[in-house]
Amino acid sequence: MKSVQVIYGEVEGQRRLKLIFFYDRELINMVRALPGATWSKALKCWHVADTQGNMNRISDLFIDRSRFDLIVKGGDTKKVEGITGNGTFFLAPLDRQDFIWLEALEDWMRHRRYSKSTIRGYSEVVSTYLRFIKPSSPESKPEGELVRFTKDYILPRGLSISFQNQAISGLKIFYREILHLELKLEQVSRPRLEHRLPNVLSKDEVRRLLGVLRNPKHRIMLSIIYGCGLRCGEVLNLRPGDIDSGRRLLVVRQGKGSKDRVVPISVKLIEMLRQYYKDYRPKVYLFEGIRPGRPYSTRSFQNVLKKAIYLAGIKKSVTLHWLRHSYATHLHESGVDIRYIQEILGHKSSRTTEIYTHVSSRSLERIRSPFDDL
Repeated sequence: MKSVQVIYGEVEGQRRLKLIFFYDRELINMVRALPGATWSKALKCWHVADTQGNMNRISDLFIDRSRFDLIVKGGDTKKVEGITGNGTFFLAPLDRQDFIWLEALEDWMRHRRYSKSTIRGYSEVVSTYLRFIKPSSPESKPEGELVRFTKDYILPRGLSISFQNQAISGLKIFYREILHLELKLEQVSRPRLEHRLPNVLSKDEVRRLLGVLRNPKHRIMLSIIYGCGLRCGEVLNLRPGDIDSGRRLLVVRQGKGSKDRVVPISVKLIEMLRQYYKDYRPKVYLFEGIRPGRPYSTRSFQNVLKKAIYLAGIKKSVTLHWLRHSYATHLHESGVDIRYIQEILGHKSSRTTEIYTHVSSRSLERIRSPFDDL
């Protein structure tokens, strides 16, 4: 029997699932099939993103217990349904009825124009829930099963508050629209919200980050995130016609919440884009990958940033969203009203935008420490 260990941990500041096993060509080929599987020379193991979808895929890969011994380490595994004392992880496979329910759920969301990421997220969490509660049916004692799912699955694994909220939202739709059952949600309370400050780079760090890239496409992609405060997906969905150089505006179409908005774009960025368009001549999307007419991939974009961080010598776990945070914070520090920043970022509530006032140095730098008077 071949033993595979799955260990929850971090790789370069990101939550990852590490797969540990002795060298075996069959296992390597199986693991390579996982989305985003990466080999680490330093750790001498393969690792993938720590998502429930990946955990489900790993469980499916090694479901044959006569051939594979799957060991999961991290968290209090003894409290999790389907994990034995030695940490062997198991979720029951989906049956035909489960697939019918999941297909109906995805159809319902597609018809109501939910985003692809929301459909994927809700579908994965409902799939996990259905596998977790087996052999019970979701139609029997739903509130009790939801409480058990939180207590015995989500919490022992240390899954995030956002995952727990996503689970409640997805399962609420599943029960109401697919099973036609109303949940008594007073028994299934949502977790308390986290209040975290955004991560921000200094202007000097942004300058270094953008200055080390020699590839003009890569440089301008990162420049647009910082220079216009866009999300990663919004950059990748841009088309050449979305740049209104005459009015110095950039149109974001169908951003988060399926909302259009316009944001200001600097003259410097417009000139960079003009030269970029002459050099690359994109066909459909402003930034295309190897295949013409197809958008640049998110993973490739993340790798561009990873390379820039390394070359710039920045010792922080920077993500693409940090550049958007930095844009908003630097706008506030330069005196732009928070209401304009809210409009530019596409925030529904001003409370979301107000987090940047807590990391802006505009007011804090005026405060004199009493330590200076000693």
